Amino acid sequence: MSGLFGTSDFYSFSLKKLGHKAIEVVANDANLQKLWVKEYLGNFNLSLGDQLLDKTLNKIGYLNDRLMSRWEERVLYEQIKKERPQIIYVQNIGFVSGHLLRKIKPLVKLVVGQIASPIPPLLDCKAYDLIITSFPHFVPLFQKKGVACEYLKLAFEPKVLTKVGKTKKLYDLTFVGGISRAHKKGLELLNDLAERRRIDVWGYGKNELDKKSKLYKYHHGEIWGKEMYRVLSESKITINRHIDVAENFANNTRLYESTGCGAMLITDKKKNLGEIFKIGKEIETYGDINELVAKINFYMTHPQKRDSIARAGQKRTLKDHNYLKRMGELVRIIEKYL
Repeated sequence: MSGLFGTSDFYSFSLKKLGHKAIEVVANDANLQKLWVKEYLGNFNLSLGDQLLDKTLNKIGYLNDRLMSRWEERVLYEQIKKERPQIIYVQNIGFVSGHLLRKIKPLVKLVVGQIASPIPPLLDCKAYDLIITSFPHFVPLFQKKGVACEYLKLAFEPKVLTKVGKTKKLYDLTFVGGISRAHKKGLELLNDLAERRRIDVWGYGKNELDKKSKLYKYHHGEIWGKEMYRVLSESKITINRHIDVAENFANNTRLYESTGCGAMLITDKKKNLGEIFKIGKEIETYGDINELVAKINFYMTHPQKRDSIARAGQKRTLKDHNYLKRMGELVRIIEKYL
């Protein structure tokens, strides 16, 4: 949490500020969960069948992720029994099984799931009472399946800036994000861009790249948490592209992380972007590689305009897209379903 990994404690931190009790469980961290077992349960032995199942699941994986193994399900169930929350909010719906959720339901008032990624093919969506998504087009999709679904944008946590501290602009152009089969269009764009000009890149998936490509040459490997925010703060311009499943909607957290850290953001054009930022004043957009390169060249040679957009984008994110405001919106949504 102190390293600012992922969404860190941003949800619970703001929910507590709003007067709610909130506990975060990192259910896919086996080390933490085993320590919890030792502290609260003492002896907790797996049967031979459980051990064999765990080994099998961990070996075969599950579409680049993995299902929660038997012992992890048992531990999470015990944690929920101990804490007795009113609401369970699952941030990775591909990890928790429908079987466990249905077992949990009698203990809680509401089971909520969150998604902003491709829908897992074996997802038991009806095990949820409500699904929250930052994809506007997913709302009717889940509703047609008979599951309540609500739209909620992502956010940025201002305390990140205090944790990172003062920085200098060390990089002209950056991209911080993952590379996978789900980012096919974005990968093509990044490869084209790297062939035309220097761009420093961080994230997972470097080994998926052609080792002879410029993009591979400029790729610095994985970066997470505080160091990721530091790189964004040290960037004059940072590029964004959306996952293919986002279709024509802006949604990803990089929109808010980049602007929140004070980098000028140039992102792919999406039809709902105007609802989030003022285009040309708080961020810039591109439609194709030629427009992207032209705008990069323009703003690199017009630093005052670039810095003006970066400052305005940061101001907008800190004011309208912070976690405290977003958690207030989440609470109002959830209250409708209690």
